[in-house]
Amino acid sequence: MEPSLPAGLPSLRGVAIDPRTPVIVGVGQLVRRPTADDVEHASEPAEMMAEVLRLAADDSGAGSALLAAADAAATVESVSWPYRNPALAVAERVGAAPRLTVRSTTGGNSPQMLVNRMAAAIGRGELDVALVAGAEAVHSRVLARKVKAWLPWSVQGDDVRPVDEVVGHDVPGNSDHELSRGIVLPTQVYPMFENALRAAAGESIEAHQRRVAALWARFSAVAARNPYAWSPEARTPDEIATVTPDNRMVGFPYPKLMNANIQTDQAAGLVVCSVAAARRFGVAEDRWVFPHFGGEAYDTWFLSERNSFTASVPLVTFAGEVRADEVAHVDLYSCFPSAVQIAAAELGLGLDRDLTVTGGLAFAGGPANNYVTHAIATMVDVLRRDPGSLGVVTAVGWYLTKHALGLYSTSPPADGFRRVEWSGDVPRRALAESYEGEAVIETYTVMFDRDGRPETGLYALRLPDGRRAWGRSGGVAVDEELCGRPVRVSADGAVTL
Repeated sequence: MEPSLPAGLPSLRGVAIDPRTPVIVGVGQLVRRPTADDVEHASEPAEMMAEVLRLAADDSGAGSALLAAADAAATVESVSWPYRNPALAVAERVGAAPRLTVRSTTGGNSPQMLVNRMAAAIGRGELDVALVAGAEAVHSRVLARKVKAWLPWSVQGDDVRPVDEVVGHDVPGNSDHELSRGIVLPTQVYPMFENALRAAAGESIEAHQRRVAALWARFSAVAARNPYAWSPEARTPDEIATVTPDNRMVGFPYPKLMNANIQTDQAAGLVVCSVAAARRFGVAEDRWVFPHFGGEAYDTWFLSERNSFTASVPLVTFAGEVRADEVAHVDLYSCFPSAVQIAAAELGLGLDRDLTVTGGLAFAGGPANNYVTHAIATMVDVLRRDPGSLGVVTAVGWYLTKHALGLYSTSPPADGFRRVEWSGDVPRRALAESYEGEAVIETYTVMFDRDGRPETGLYALRLPDGRRAWGRSGGVAVDEELCGRPVRVSADGAVTL
């Protein structure tokens, strides 16, 4: 006998659910590869977002009526084309007139953060139907510039209503001092994490590279089965680890195939609504995927103050929510291998299990801030095929600085959706900006030019009193371990090995 339900509460397989419970009911993705001959006809990001939302509405079974009912539209910040109010540009294209338009700030954590915020607002009864989408057309922008093609994409004038809410911290990811030492890009920082991990494990360069390449080969195998992957080709560990003209070394120890690929044209969209709206629009229960938990947390904003290059205190705070022994499906943010290894360790997930549902940013594609919208959309499909299981998605901004996490299932959460923004203290390391004297290399990378020559060495240095300093030198050989090596650094950051 089914349990009796309180008045007004619908049921899902005999479980009482508050009508305000948020649920993802539709997902859509697309990938496009314009060529030099047709790039001038490439869709702009707003139209790409509109298209994936139409796909999401069709996926729900409710169609355009569900889109028209949206009272909120949220878009992930696009790097490939600017809009004064991107959410409004998308909403107009799908026939919606939302009273709330939202845009994220820069950061790969943005999609999960937007879902967390929309789900929480739905749970509070403030929203009924929310659209979340993102798109990038970096491939088209680069190609059009190369062939001197004109892209007739739309421009919103100053008379367009500005976005109602900007979500996230719009603060540069690097301090002025880091910039002065040449610490500028993720392609420089994540290799430093990797070298620190190798040194902490006591592995040789060769053994560590083999292990990481094997991990990344498993990611590529998942991408090969993903119809929305930018590079759907299974790679062997040797292909990934071996430096060739097509797989040049970027920042040691990462050749090109270990780096996120931003030059893609991809879009993904989600329709999130209340259970009441899902029922009102006739969305079948087998399309429902519930957000159970949404978390957001931050490490030290600037890398200079990060206590350790091998750990992430904010992620540890979410380990209890993830329940590693219960979660069946995982997508860890995979801009670079070090991000996956650190997240897996902090969340209690073994590296021997499947850690992606898409194939990751190197193979499925790394469309700037929007990868995680694809991860969530893919996770929704995975969970629909495995009813009752749990899936976790992690998201990262800057240098393991901004974190967001989502836990999902086709089964409703027992106590409703919960969102937590963790703001606890994290350990900090003091920085010495103009130190001169003896130091030890804490971690490092060597950046290579496009012709495969070592160009610049970048070093995080540990001083005798425990403080940190940044240093740089000309290109150095990468066939021997530099972590732990004593060096001398001058006040301007020049390192003598």
